[in-house]
Amino acid sequence: MQNYSSTLLRFSALFAVVGAFIGSHMAGSMDLEFKSVHAHILVVGWLSLFAWAVFYKIFYKTKSKLATAHVWTAILGSLGLTTGMWMYYTRPFGLPNGLVTVYFIIGGTILLVSFVLFFLLTLSKNIEK
Repeated sequence: MQNYSSTLLRFSALFAVVGAFIGSHMAGSMDLEFKSVHAHILVVGWLSLFAWAVFYKIFYKTKSKLATAHVWTAILGSLGLTTGMWMYYTRPFGLPNGLVTVYFIIGGTILLVSFVLFFLLTLSKNIEK
């Protein structure tokens, strides 16, 4: 569906900009502290969201609760995983270790749910052939 595709595409572009900025920063500073965050932002945020945007544009053109759940768990999970990873590795705010770890795990779990929902969507009868 166009709305799902556009939403995912816009968030994908945002992740691309952030990932490219972090990569530029690492190259300029010769500091690889953010390498794991950078890689996850680009693979999970940019690449996965972009691939799902294409999926909705080409193959799945029906509005459904399952698709809506997938799109929002994809976005929230990508944000949660990558910001959680950043906080886990850099500890920028002095938050308790347990809180940061739980935030990181919740973000990753939401993203995992998104991948499961995507799998279920591929089994749906709403896929155009």
